Amino acid sequence: MSSLNVELVAADRKVWSGEATMVRARSTEGEIGIMPGHTPLLGVLIEGDVIINGTEGDQTATIDGGFLSVDHDNVTIVAETVQVPAKA
Repeated sequence: MSSLNVELVAADRKVWSGEATMVRARSTEGEIGIMPGHTPLLGVLIEGDVIINGTEGDQTATIDGGFLSVDHDNVTIVAETVQVPAKA
């Protein structure tokens, strides 16, 4: 099964990176889901949760809005602030 290479980047640091089977986020056009093989895309994200269905487990991050770039199974999300819950 194919996977996505995902990076979550805040203004001052890389917050998370890993492999995923799907990424979901809210854009200015509505909710978007990215899976392997998705066409190239540059989108504007609104405040809310980004849900990453990772190959090693799921990850949720809260962003204050930002941008999403998809190119050749690489997904980069850039936001001013990214909050990821601490692992228990």
